Amino acid sequence: MELDTSKGLGTKQEKIILNIDKILDEARVLGCSDVHFTAKIAPIVRLHGSLRKLSSYPEMTEPAIQKICEQMCTAKQLTNIKEHIDTDFSYTTRRGYRHRVNIYHQRGNTAIAIRLLRNDIPTLEDLDLPPILADFVMRPRGLILITGPTGSGKSTTLAAMIDYVNVNRSAHIITIEDPIEYVHEHKRCMINQREVGDDVENFAMALRAALREDPDVILVGEMRDFETINAAVTAAETGHLVMSTLHTTSASDTINRIIDVFPAHQQGQIRTQLATVLVGIGSQTLIPRADGTGRVAALEILNCTDAISAMIRDNKVHLIQTAIQTGRQQGMVCLDQELARMVKEGIITDDAAREKVSDPSEYERYLKAK
Repeated sequence: MELDTSKGLGTKQEKIILNIDKILDEARVLGCSDVHFTAKIAPIVRLHGSLRKLSSYPEMTEPAIQKICEQMCTAKQLTNIKEHIDTDFSYTTRRGYRHRVNIYHQRGNTAIAIRLLRNDIPTLEDLDLPPILADFVMRPRGLILITGPTGSGKSTTLAAMIDYVNVNRSAHIITIEDPIEYVHEHKRCMINQREVGDDVENFAMALRAALREDPDVILVGEMRDFETINAAVTAAETGHLVMSTLHTTSASDTINRIIDVFPAHQQGQIRTQLATVLVGIGSQTLIPRADGTGRVAALEILNCTDAISAMIRDNKVHLIQTAIQTGRQQGMVCLDQELARMVKEGIITDDAAREKVSDPSEYERYLKAK
């Protein structure tokens, strides 16, 4: 809808601009993944990975953004915002669509980032994810990590994995999230979802408490710090299946990140622990489809075989990338190989793939292979 913005926020405009449900519904119809509000620019959406301006809306002002906050926030959240505390929460529109919201401050002004969530929980097949992820989640214990940059679909992949457990196992699942993104129903499993801030103070505290709550599977929304990583590894050691995320871009980077979090005198111990508990790592990125209909996930898969465990234990993580490249029979896939496959099958374009490759020469070799 085109609006006359020459008079600022008039009555008609204000009604439209400040109706957050309407804006979010419009963004959802367009197929957007995110909506942003920041001062001195019209609302911004992310469509298939690219940022676009909603030109039908005028530039946002601090009062307008504050009124949007008031529509979504509780009194406690509004107090935090006034005190310039970054605030995370989930928001459901009147039509029942769920969103993940982060409100922060920049240059003294309020800004909002909103991720649009699916109400339905996609299956591993819906997302065209590797079948080995289903094998991972059927393990009785261990640590599974889904990694990738912000906005790469990690939460959606984990939701599909939890749903697979929910359908195929009889187990008690505890999720610890900030905020809760996908709401799971009890199927074969009993699922308890805890939200940081409302149900528990932080991830590490929730993980320690979870060990007394008789879980079989624990989902940790993000391993942000030493305490959370340490608690997650301990939970996996004590016979639970633990799933979590890290903001790393490859399997070897993920292992190094975990080890580097620990003090030098404890790194030998964490290598041994990680070699024992690690089930697998999926490092993913989202790439626009060649037909322009959306984005698709490309994953590098590490299956923690005995050989991989030995590399971790013996501080030979630099050899893991080669092991992934030669480990196809064990279900492993390197990212460059996966990108080449997707290009040859017409799923993504060569230009899009080249933006994501880690080793251009390897990518070329896979692209030329039959």
